[in-house]
Amino acid sequence: MAEQESLEFGKADFVLMDTVSMPEFMANLRLRFEKGRIYTFIGEVVVSVNPYKSLNIYGRDTIEQYKGRELYERPPHLFAIADAAYKAMKRRSKDTCIVISGESGAGKTEASKYIMQYIAAITNPSQRAEVERVKNMLLKSNCVLEAFGNAKTNRNDNSSRFGKYMDINFDFKGDPIGGHINNYLLEKSRVIVQQPGERSFHSFYQLLQGGSEQILRSLHLQKSLSSYSYIHVGAQLKSSINDAAEFKVVADAMKVIGFKPEEIQTVYKILAAILHLGNLQFVVDGDTPLIENGKVVSIIAELLSTKTDMVEKALLYRTVATGRDIIDKQHTEQEASYGRDAFAKAIYERLFCWIVTRINDVIEVKNYDTTIHGKNTVIGVLDIYGFEIFDNNSFEQFCINYCNEKLQQLFIQLVLKQEQEEYQREGIPWKHVGLL
Repeated sequence: MAEQESLEFGKADFVLMDTVSMPEFMANLRLRFEKGRIYTFIGEVVVSVNPYKSLNIYGRDTIEQYKGRELYERPPHLFAIADAAYKAMKRRSKDTCIVISGESGAGKTEASKYIMQYIAAITNPSQRAEVERVKNMLLKSNCVLEAFGNAKTNRNDNSSRFGKYMDINFDFKGDPIGGHINNYLLEKSRVIVQQPGERSFHSFYQLLQGGSEQILRSLHLQKSLSSYSYIHVGAQLKSSINDAAEFKVVADAMKVIGFKPEEIQTVYKILAAILHLGNLQFVVDGDTPLIENGKVVSIIAELLSTKTDMVEKALLYRTVATGRDIIDKQHTEQEASYGRDAFAKAIYERLFCWIVTRINDVIEVKNYDTTIHGKNTVIGVLDIYGFEIFDNNSFEQFCINYCNEKLQQLFIQLVLKQEQEEYQREGIPWKHVGLL
């Protein structure tokens, strides 16, 4: 860190640039990046450029360099922003929020993890077991959410395919006492189809590559990824992901968080049922669609703890209410395929939401009496998945991109408003910029 302090390259804060133009902005960013400086301030904002490799700038020594320092005392870093948010929350007893925004592959998810690690590291190393428990749970929840909500895309081997807003609650002394996770807009269409060069959610590959022979046998699965229609597109892709090792890490994290063995087994059963659903084919007998491989239906029914005829009915019929009458109308072959895919997407989305709820049950604030301990405050961390344009853009992608644009607009509004108010307070001549 001492070397980094003495060897700053370009302008460490874009506010210090003599002239501001896009070419000069990019030249400064490029110079700093080429010299290993991936962070640059713009006032109270930090711009990050993803190096796509591990850098030794997040260790305990670095944390100590930023702990308790004012924002501009140290070179630009995520930790400077995290510390500023923590200090503001503690000094003013006010809730604060860190917004992480950017394109897909910009490094937002990694940034949110480093922010959480920093906050966990700088809070009091108290002897209170509850504080340590909460810290551990908050950090462990990350890898579980990534397993079920992240996927390999063409831009990023570990891309968040859902939006996440995490509240970290602190007591009056500034120690974490709990948290809460809100998830938004899971890209459930990824369960059934992926762009060329991409994979489905990590959880499917982790189960097939990391599950023991006994587990796979009980789920009627085999290790061959190409055997399953829903995930065969990404079966042969090379990536930096070690699915087998990640399977064990996630299973251990789920145990630490408090998932019971039977709950973990149920999660595996649901993943297996979805993989089997993808292999169901329909044949037409006259005008009547039938399920080609009936044995798979029995397996799905067993995994979902229901009856075979109920699964068959759900796949081949839809229930229609006409006035007082309720009738079962048989699907066409196309409708049956569409219904099978909708079924798979719905099951996965409910599984993901249940996992988030289970994590919240464990990490939420419990038994905190504000009359005794004072007001609890919150640091919010918003990590929403990034703007992307595909060859074929789904409605979900439209929603994601629209959300990103609105978030960017809000961010610019808040920054402009704050800067203009400061200029007015200091009596600096300033041409007002209107806010939409």
